[in-house]
Parts: sequence; structure tokens; C-alpha cells
Amino acid sequence: MRRIWAVATNTIRQALRMKVAAIFIVLLLVLLPVMGFTATGDGTLKGRLQTFVSYGLSLTSMLLSLLTIIVSIYAITSDLEHRQIYTVVTKPIRRYQIVLGKILGVVMLDVALLVLFAGIVYSVTSLIPQFMKASDQERQAARNEFYTARASLVPPVLDVQKDVEALYTRLLRNDQLDLIYPNMTRDEIFKQLTNRLRLEKRAATVGQMLVWEFHNVRPLDPNQSLFVRFKYDVSVTPPDEQVYGDWHIGDQRQFLPGARVQHYTRTVRQTRKDAVRKFHELEAPASVVAKDGYLAVGFFNPPLNETVVLFPLEDGLEVLYKADTFTGNFLRAVLLILCRLVFLACLGALAASFLSFPVAILFCLVIFFTGSTSGFIVDSFGYMSETTNRIYTYTIQGIIQLLPQFDKYSPTTYLVSARLMTWGFLGKVALIMVIVQASLLLAFALIIFSFRELAKVVV
Repeated sequence: MRRIWAVATNTIRQALRMKVAAIFIVLLLVLLPVMGFTATGDGTLKGRLQTFVSYGLSLTSMLLSLLTIIVSIYAITSDLEHRQIYTVVTKPIRRYQIVLGKILGVVMLDVALLVLFAGIVYSVTSLIPQFMKASDQERQAARNEFYTARASLVPPVLDVQKDVEALYTRLLRNDQLDLIYPNMTRDEIFKQLTNRLRLEKRAATVGQMLVWEFHNVRPLDPNQSLFVRFKYDVSVTPPDEQVYGDWHIGDQRQFLPGARVQHYTRTVRQTRKDAVRKFHELEAPASVVAKDGYLAVGFFNPPLNETVVLFPLEDGLEVLYKADTFTGNFLRAVLLILCRLVFLACLGALAASFLSFPVAILFCLVIFFTGSTSGFIVDSFGYMSETTNRIYTYTIQGIIQLLPQFDKYSPTTYLVSARLMTWGFLGKVALIMVIVQASLLLAFALIIFSFRELAKVVV
């Protein structure tokens, strides 16, 4: 371990002498505070905070990722190109200790820089409200919708398989399939019918009540608020593009026949008018959640609307409640970035074990940018033609899915929307990206470097 530590400390000193490292560090030291006090967003305090955290953490993550790739490759290839490896391998140190020491040094440097720049982002985020003139309403909105970590609950996916099969059989018997769904396969028709029936169950006709039930709702503080985030759609758009809604939030079980009311919590009722096809949030005290974690959200479509009100399948309704603090969420977001840097350090070591510096840099950059868009690539093939999708399935699908989906594991997605990033999610990412993928890269790097020919005897 002492030999690995010696290589690691030497790698850190070598990295700090690199001009590119100095440039990246200075850029972040200058740009992060400037961005914090110049970002405007939508003009509100919450918008300004969201813009700064999004750009600040994204810039930190990208520059540290590039720095990790460059340093991890240079630490190995420079010793080979400048013949310094000859003086090292003659000492009582094994090749695997050299590679492990190089990676350890890069990771230690990443940890130090990440702590520094994450500390700057966190400090500026905490100081922005003190330097910005904002109303009490904006400050309250920032506390409820930014300086928090809200858990998200969405209605469960409804099982309509039997209804879909019955509807498909009826349409087939009446020879209506080709008229309604021309040039579509059976699977495509089933998908269309499934979405249609699920949407029908999320539609309220005039005078109808929809109720969504949630279980295991555990607010961090019952004295604070929970929020119902929703978006309307309608069958006929009103002239003012707004509809009324009568909302009931709380324990609806007390209204069932034979219910023992004393065992249930109170309910909150709100009647409001909101624009269609836009997101809205209504607030209710977290005390409406029953002691057993039960919560019901009811929506009544009043006769004033004169239209059917629908809630889209993907983002029609969700319940948000405070489950942790902003500080805890920010810490997990920083650890998520660290998982990415550890993976890139092992990737750089693998590339440097058998490639020259320029080729290894190009190889790692291709992997990095492909991993940054792999989620989009995987999803986009679902909209391709059947032939193209089949070719993709039997060619590059396995390779792309092996890559880490950096865009899917983006920390700003959680911080900007104040969504809770759980320790379980972070552990899953660490298991996949560090313990499995990075360990495999490290193992290959150790094997290749151990058998690499460092010099030839010329007679």
C-alpha cells in the first residue's frame, strides 16, 4: 500500500503542474461566483437559483470529467513516452501497483476539486437570496420548491389488459381494425388501445369525480406543506382556455359507509380555475396525510366547465412532499458526480494501457459523449421503423446499453426540480457505474498493462 500511495501522491503533483489542469481550475474559480450573481432565469428568485445550480453543477461536472480523462491518460502515457517508466519498473514495485497508484491519485485529485467547487456552488446558492431583492412570496416559493428535497408519488399504472383484449376482439369481429388502425401491427394496435383505455380512466366527464389513492406517504415534517402538481387537458377548449376544478385532498376513507371518522384526518377542499395544458401546483398541509401513510386526491369536474377534463398519462398528476433537506440532496448529487469521475478515471487508465496519448484521448471522448447521450439514443430507436429497430437490436444495442447513461443520472435533474434523490438510487448508480463497470475497466487495464512490452532488446 505504501508503494501505491507514493505513486498516487506523485500523480497528484504531476497533474497540478499541467497547464490544462490550472486552466480548468481557474475557469471554475472565476466562472462559478460570476454565474451565481449574474444568472437571471425567469426573473424570480426560484428561477435564478435553478439556473445557477443547473449551469454551475453542469459546468463543474463537465470540466472535471474532461480533466479526469486527460490526467488519467497523461499520467500513464507520459511515463512511457518520456522513458520514465524504465526507472520505475526497476524498483521493487509491480506494474499493477503503478496503475492502481495512478488511478488513486486521479481520484484523490477529483475528490479535492469536487469538494472545493461543490462548496462554492452550495455557498453561492445559500447567499443569493441575501443579495437579491425578492418579495416574501418569492422567498416562500424558493423554500417550498427549491431549498428542499421532495419525494414524488404518481398514480399507479392501471392494468387494462383484459379490457384491451376484449376491445380488440370486438373490433376484429366487426371488421373495424383496418378502418381505425390501418397499416398497423397487432402489437402497435394493442399499444394504442392500452393508452386509450388508460386515458379514459383518467378523464372526468361533467359532474364526475376522480380519486387517486396513495400509500406509504411519509412527510418529513407534518407541519409543512405538500403539493399536488397537475396538468389539465380537455376535449373541447374553452374560450378563455381555463377550466374549473374542485379538489379534495386528505383521507377520503372517512366518507365511506360505516367509516369511523375519529380515526381519520381532516380533508382540504380547494376550488380554483387554471389554464389548460400548463403545469400548476396546489398546496395543502402535510397533516392531511393519515397516520398510516394514506392520502387521497380527488378532482370533481363541475358543470361550469361543459367539457371533459383529462389528466395526461405521463405527467398529468403527482404528489410532492418534503422528504429530506436541500443539503442532503445536494450531497447525494455531488456523490453522483464522483461516481462518474471514478468511471472516467478507470476508462482513461484502460485507454492509456494500450493506446498513445492522442488516440486514447479521442477514444475516451467518444465514450464520454456517447454516454452523455446514450439515453436519448436508446429511446430514439423506439420511434424508428421496424426494420431499423431490428438492425439496431442485433448490432449496437448491446454496446450502447453497456455504456453508462450519464444523461439519465444527471444530478441537476433532481436539484433544479427539488426532487428527492434517495440513497437507494445513489447506491444503484454506484453499484452499476463503479463496482461493476469501473471495476471491469480497471481489471482490463491491469491485465493489459501487466503484459505490455515496455522495451525491446536490440542486438
